[in-house]
Amino acid sequence: MVIRKHAHARAGLVGNPSDGYFGKTISFVIRNFGAEVVLYETPELRIEPNDRDHSVFENINHLARDVRQFGYYGGIRLLKATVKRFADYCAKEGIPLHDRNFTLRYESNVPPQVGMAGSSAIICAGLRALMDFYQVEVPLHIQPNLVLSVENDELGIPAGLQDRVIQVYEGVVFMDFNRGLMEERGYGNYEVIDPSLLPPLYVAYTRQLSEGTEVFHNDIRSRWNRGEREIVSAMYHWAGLAERVKEMLLSGRGRDIGPLLNENFDLRRRLYKISKGNIDMVEAARSVGASAKFTGSGGAIVGTYEDEAMYKKLEAAFGELGVAVIKPQIMRA
Repeated sequence: MVIRKHAHARAGLVGNPSDGYFGKTISFVIRNFGAEVVLYETPELRIEPNDRDHSVFENINHLARDVRQFGYYGGIRLLKATVKRFADYCAKEGIPLHDRNFTLRYESNVPPQVGMAGSSAIICAGLRALMDFYQVEVPLHIQPNLVLSVENDELGIPAGLQDRVIQVYEGVVFMDFNRGLMEERGYGNYEVIDPSLLPPLYVAYTRQLSEGTEVFHNDIRSRWNRGEREIVSAMYHWAGLAERVKEMLLSGRGRDIGPLLNENFDLRRRLYKISKGNIDMVEAARSVGASAKFTGSGGAIVGTYEDEAMYKKLEAAFGELGVAVIKPQIMRA
């Protein structure tokens, strides 16, 4: 028996980064990119390395390039922590597991370090494979928390629920991380939105930036914890943008959401330290009339465009920067 499970890249359409501060967001999956985890029964439990896990290099420059692209860790630790967390969950819930062993291996083509949630895609696909192998059903609304616990609790990786929610639910989802709900039950309200209500969207990303979440989050968390009015107000504002975009989509006004996406980024730019490369991407998109904001924490942007003529202008503008652009595939073909 060979089990193959997938999870896809994602883009935060609007509302981020309020998701980590009891806010509201809308996200969608990007099926153009994803992770695949393959599981098959073997005498021993084994997790096989991918190219991202190797420790042998041609020379010092090869090592430096590898670290810039993939960081210091590959996917083995992600899958190892996923297996451990899954076992802990089943033990806590009193779910018996059979004693057969397996081998796990993974592949991923999610562009690294550009805010498309490549790490959580590997974890999510791994969780799906384990659920299938052990015939365990983890409730849908619990799965994002379980994926997040792998990163937060097992590996100490700072992350929020938004990425994991959309990778579990797929499609397009409006998420309300209301403080009362989060503190009472640990998860928010997740509302699926028909992808056909979205306007034409593009996603652009660079292969040159390698600045992760921590670069862009600066000291926002500590300022939030201190209750600084500017930061608290910004989180409410971003959440409000997500609510307004949802209402516009549901009322058939999806082509009018571009200015709200721009507003999302402009507020972020006022509060966060953002690198020139990221600002150049946003300004290139806006120079041809498209809207633009981060998909996550930098390195990739998402926005609306009017028609094919504008999309070709986007391709030309991004080409001058060495930036790739795609039309995201959200639903299964």
